[in-house]
Amino acid sequence: MYRRIYCWMHPRKFLALCCLQIALSLGVIGGSALSQQGPPPDAPQPQNQAQQATQSNSEPSSERNKISKNHIFWVIPNYRADESQAEFKPLTRGAKFKVAVDDSFDPSAFLVAGVFAGISMAQKQYPHFGHGAEGFGKYYGGAFADQAIGNFMTEALFPVTLHQDPRYFTKGRGGFWKRTGYAISREAVTRGDNGHNQFNTSELAGNAVAAGISNLYYPSQDRSFSNTANKWGQQIGLDTLFNVMKEFWPDTRRKLFGQ
Repeated sequence: MYRRIYCWMHPRKFLALCCLQIALSLGVIGGSALSQQGPPPDAPQPQNQAQQATQSNSEPSSERNKISKNHIFWVIPNYRADESQAEFKPLTRGAKFKVAVDDSFDPSAFLVAGVFAGISMAQKQYPHFGHGAEGFGKYYGGAFADQAIGNFMTEALFPVTLHQDPRYFTKGRGGFWKRTGYAISREAVTRGDNGHNQFNTSELAGNAVAAGISNLYYPSQDRSFSNTANKWGQQIGLDTLFNVMKEFWPDTRRKLFGQ
């Protein structure tokens, strides 16, 4: 590296740079020699202060560099996933509503709603929403409402009523296809608050109710049973895909980021 830098430098500049390096080296050597001398009796301990400063600076840095478990690739909210292999503990009612709030109003949720709104607009799913900025605003409002209502139905209201757990518990071991099959099956199977497997009524019925409610804010001309059923099917498919992503996100973090 240094050879490539020096090859194009003027000899005088090169000499000046060498002198600067020598001066800096002498300063470092002199400073280290002075640091080896005993400090005055009333002087603070510089070594301890330096260690404390290093520790205090390194801890926030490591926290900043840590990849969040609550977001898949920094974008997709992942508050429902439980990677812990500890003994099962059911969520309280308040904790279930907190999961729904976090999933619905996380900053990344606003971005995800924009992506789905753009896709819907490009496919002209609701022609009566119109075009341009006004049309996109309507698509965006519909997409965000779909997310929030679906989350509160499947993660809070139905789980609280039916005593079911809205979390996705990662399998974390086994082959790729075995874990993928497990992730897909979680759309139909969930844990009850008693820790036993149950039919996932909260997910399937909750999304069906959310799809029905969406007819209240989508254009009346575009309301039909087929559109409602299609919206329900799309949401189930997306949730299944997200389950697979939740299952392998811990492996991805370890391999790509060492966390």
